[in-house]
Amino acid sequence: MSSFIQLDLTYVDPFIRQEEWACIAPQVRAAARLLENRQGPGAEFLGWLDLPDRYDRSELRRIKAAAGRIRRQSQVLVVIGIGGSYLGAKAALEFCLPTPPIASPKRRKKGHLQICFAGTNLSQTYLRQILEGIGERDFSVNVISKSGTTLEPAVAFRFFRQLLEERYGKAGASERIYATTDRSRGALRTLAEREGYETFVVPDDVGGRFSVLTAVGLLPLAAAGIDVETLLHGAAEARRRYRSASMEENDALRYAAVRNILYRKGKLIEVLVGYEPRLLYVAEWWKQLYGESEGKDGKGIFPAGVQFTSDLHSLGQYLQDGRRHLFETLLDLYTPEEDLPIPATEDDLDGLNYLSGKSPAFVQRQALRGTLEAHVAGGVPNIRLSIPEAGPHCLGQLFYFFEKACAVSGYLLGVNPFDQPGVEAYKKNMFRLLKNTPS
Repeated sequence: MSSFIQLDLTYVDPFIRQEEWACIAPQVRAAARLLENRQGPGAEFLGWLDLPDRYDRSELRRIKAAAGRIRRQSQVLVVIGIGGSYLGAKAALEFCLPTPPIASPKRRKKGHLQICFAGTNLSQTYLRQILEGIGERDFSVNVISKSGTTLEPAVAFRFFRQLLEERYGKAGASERIYATTDRSRGALRTLAEREGYETFVVPDDVGGRFSVLTAVGLLPLAAAGIDVETLLHGAAEARRRYRSASMEENDALRYAAVRNILYRKGKLIEVLVGYEPRLLYVAEWWKQLYGESEGKDGKGIFPAGVQFTSDLHSLGQYLQDGRRHLFETLLDLYTPEEDLPIPATEDDLDGLNYLSGKSPAFVQRQALRGTLEAHVAGGVPNIRLSIPEAGPHCLGQLFYFFEKACAVSGYLLGVNPFDQPGVEAYKKNMFRLLKNTPS
C-alpha cells in the first residue's frame, strides 16, 4: 500500500460525463494558477500555502521546549480556543492518540498529560465540569486567540486564569500560561506582555481555519507527545505533490473539480464519511474549513459528517433513499492492528457463528464495501480517499490536501475562500443583547 493518501473516483465516474471533465479542466487550471501566483481574492491570507516548507524553525524549537515544560510541570493542559483555534489540534489528537472509551490504568498514571479544551462553547455545565475535573492536579493553560476578545475563549480564560492565580500566585500562574496570539497587537498580546506569559504567533497571513500547522495546533500537539516535525514533513510532501496546475497530476485539483461538477448537477450537500471514531474531529475540522470558506454569496456546498456504521442506523435510510441532492466523501483509513477474533458461542442464537475467528476489522471492511456499493446504486456519488495509516505524517498530508482543494474550490465557485463576512451578523445581535438585557 502507498504511504501517501490516494484519491479514487471509481464510484463517481458513473455520474459524470467526459465532456463535464473537459469543460471544468481549464477553469481548474486558471484557479490553481490564481492561487499559486497569489493573484486571487484573499491573497493576503495565503501564508498557509508554503508554510510546511517555510515555517519558523526558531519558533518550533520554542514550541518543543514549552511542550517539555508543560509535561514536566502539569498533569492537565487546558487549551482555550474556538473554531480554527482548537478544531485542528483536537482533530490531530483524536486521530493520532484517540481517546479510549474507558481510560486504562496507563492513561491514568501520574506521568500522563491530559489535554482538554475550553472556550469552545458557552455551556456553564461544561465549564464547571472542567474546573471540577482538574481537582488538585497541577495544570497549565494555552489560550489561543488572535484578538483576545472572542467571547467564548475570553470568558473561559477568566475562570482558568483566576484558578491559576489562586493556586500558584500571580508569578506562578504566569509561568503556566502560554498565549498564542497576534504578533504585535490585540488584548491578549497586551495582557501577555504585561503579565510575562510566553507567547507564540498566529501569523497575520494565515486565517484561523487554515492555522493547524502554526503554533495554534503545534503547541498542544507537541505537549501531547505527537511528533510535530513529522506532521509538518507530511504536509511539505503534500505541498510538492499538489503543486501542479494539471488535474491529471494533482489529486487535490481533481477533488476540487469533482465537487464542483457535482454541485453544478444539483448535489448541494457533501457528507464526509468515516468508519473509525478517531476520524470524528477530522470531520469537524473539515466542516469548518469548507463551510466557512465556501458558504457565502448564496453559494456553497453544505458540509456534513457521519460516523459509520453507527449512523447507518439513524441516517442510513435517508442516505439510501432520500432526496438525491448529496454526495459522499469516504475517508478510508487503513489501521492494521492485532486482530480480536470473534468468539463462537455454543447456542449460536444470534446466528453469527460463521464469523467466529474473524475480526471486527474484517466485518467493518465488508460493511464499508457493502455500503459503498449500495449508496452508489442508490444514486449517491462516492469520492474515496484512502489513508494508509493513522499517524502524523499521513495527517499532515490530509490537512494540506483539504486546504489546497478548498482554496481552489472556492475560486471555482467564484467566492473569496479566505474571508467570513457572515459570522459577524450573529455577533452583533449577541453583543447588543448582552449589553442591553438584564441578567
